[in-house]
Amino acid sequence: MNRPVQKRFTITTLIILMLGGGIFLGFSLKKTLHFPVGGMASSENFDGAKAFKTTNPAKIQELKIYDSWKHYTTKEGLPSNKINTVRVDGNRVWIGTDKGLALMENGKIINVLKEEDGLAHHNVVTIDVSPMTGDVWIGTMSGLNRYSAGKFETFNQFNSGVPNDVIYQVYCIDKYVWLATGGGAGCYDTYSQQWKIFTEMNAPMHEPWTYGISGGDGKVWIAAWGGGIIEYELETAQMRDYIDPDGEMEIDLFPDDGLVHDITTGSSYENGILWVGTYFGMSRYDGTRWKGYFDHDSGLASNFINFTKAQGTAVWLCTDNGLSNFNGQTWVTYRPVEESTKGEVIITEGDKKRTLTTSTSMSNNYLWGMDYDEEYIWLATAKGLSRGEASGKLMAKATQ
Repeated sequence: MNRPVQKRFTITTLIILMLGGGIFLGFSLKKTLHFPVGGMASSENFDGAKAFKTTNPAKIQELKIYDSWKHYTTKEGLPSNKINTVRVDGNRVWIGTDKGLALMENGKIINVLKEEDGLAHHNVVTIDVSPMTGDVWIGTMSGLNRYSAGKFETFNQFNSGVPNDVIYQVYCIDKYVWLATGGGAGCYDTYSQQWKIFTEMNAPMHEPWTYGISGGDGKVWIAAWGGGIIEYELETAQMRDYIDPDGEMEIDLFPDDGLVHDITTGSSYENGILWVGTYFGMSRYDGTRWKGYFDHDSGLASNFINFTKAQGTAVWLCTDNGLSNFNGQTWVTYRPVEESTKGEVIITEGDKKRTLTTSTSMSNNYLWGMDYDEEYIWLATAKGLSRGEASGKLMAKATQ
């Protein structure tokens, strides 16, 4: 089942619930979530490089307002406007589309690689770069590639231990390359060239469908479809699972009792915080406590989260209805204004909300992935690649 089909199934299920007595709406009561980080105070003064004044600026350095946008499409040399993934690699940017892999340097597309060049499949879903070797690992809809010294090496079920050729995410940590696939999670030791496979047969997942991989501090987290998050300790090879304690598929009966939902789409870990994206909201885990967030009671753009990326103390969330940045207290959400080149930036802190209008915006509100560097954020959208910059010259009008 691909993601659009999954979404149709989810929407249909929600409609049935609402028509059957408003069960879901009954648990959508608006509430204020306030998870303090860094003593932030709201301000009426907005700037392109600073969202809020604060007693501790380091705590909100991730929450810049990106007000200047540039777009890249087939006109600029991309093989397709449907961008599945983007990965920053120093001064280079790798772009995965449904019609090939593109490489950008200094704002220009310098190369496009396709199946005839050695790419395993034209539909590139995920990209990561090894921190040890600089090799580029590319997950496609029909196999895995390693791109090194200008040459492709292909791994699939016929010539290696790849658990499945449909690869949703590739993640490099130390000497290992981890995969989330349609047939389980896989781990490739680049030194020994040996594979380990994790499915419902040897891991706490009820089916071998995995969507995301992240890691840090000696652990790896596997997002298992319908099975929550599986934690794997690299040194001991011990595993444990985190699931929604409610046991409900469509609602969160008891707030903050654990993971908000078992249908997980990905996770990201940094600074001791695990962020988990699902198709029914987001969870934050600090190693002791869980906190859940939803679009009806926070600044989250949508509960339908496609991609999760941590940055310092904050997290980026790519959804089907915009992009959100959150540091535990303040949300900054981006959306394009329909039938316009303008965009809106919604800043939410508790029950306070402000909306700014920017002169430019990202190209589409349906986002598949993102990455960042010191200067820009890069967005993989359904209608091209978007690059956001915090110019310091926010051309916007605040509304209450």
